[in-house]
Parts: sequence; structure tokens; C-alpha cells
Amino acid sequence: MKCVLFRHGIAVDREEWKGEEAQRPLTSKGEKRAQEAAEGLVRLKIAPTHIVSSPYIRALETAKILKQICRNRPELQVRDELLPEANPEKLVQFLAGLPEEACVVCVGHEPHLGETAGVMLFGKPVEGLALKKAGGCLIEFESGPKSGRGRLTWWLTAGQLRTLAGD
Repeated sequence: MKCVLFRHGIAVDREEWKGEEAQRPLTSKGEKRAQEAAEGLVRLKIAPTHIVSSPYIRALETAKILKQICRNRPELQVRDELLPEANPEKLVQFLAGLPEEACVVCVGHEPHLGETAGVMLFGKPVEGLALKKAGGCLIEFESGPKSGRGRLTWWLTAGQLRTLAGD
């Protein structure tokens, strides 16, 4: 399995947002950068069979942008396993239920995604793993997702993904 952990794009500042945190949307700059980063994923030959998103609006908006950019129009699911406070092990368990040949893009939040990367790579959350907004990493599993069994293929910022898209 290929698993891309992808952080949502730039959202409206918390201080400026008057509504519920879960409803805080992307900014227009966030939408544009997420689209450009998604084009970088295509350049890296990422062809997801599944896109899985946190139910928070900013993540779901990012996931929909990814789905539009992908030529194969992958399935999009909203999962609580990608909520900011979710246990990373729960996401690994969910992914283990998908086909081994799947390519899954998981759109979520920090610090949850960094903690999940730690669980996938080292069997537990570790310090120093964090994705920038609209940045991502590719973790591959030889025989289905299991804690500590992932192999890091790349870890890229949004700017690096946008650069790839522009080539």
C-alpha cells in the first residue's frame, strides 16, 4: 500500500474566525496552494484509489481539490480517524482494511498527521515529524499497513510540491 499523509491548505486564522473550529474554511490562497500541491502529487505519479479526509471543512475542501486534480477520480471518504484528536493507531487500523494495492491520500491536521507518520514508521509518535500546510509525505507498506512497518519514500513541503507541478 501507498499512503500519502497530506495536510490541509491554509485556512482562515483562528483569531479571525467566529464560528466553530470544525467549520473553519480554506482561504483563497489556501485553495490555490492546495491545488498546486495536488498537481505536484500528480507529477510524482500519485494516482490515489482512495482519498480519506477529516470531517473538518478545511480538510474536506482540500480533499475535494485533490479529487478534482486526480484524473482517475478516486473515492472520497470522510473519516473520524483523521480528526485532530484521533488516535493515530485507529487510522492505521482503518487503512489495514483497504486493499494492499491501494494508494490512499489521507487529508488531515497537525499534530495528528506527524504522530501518525511516527506510528507508521517507528511504531509510536516521535518528536520532529510535522507536515507544513498543503505538504505531504509518502509512506509505503509491503504487506498492508502495520505500526512500525512503513517505509518513508518522500516528505515534501507545499512549496516543493508546487515546484514539481511547475516543471
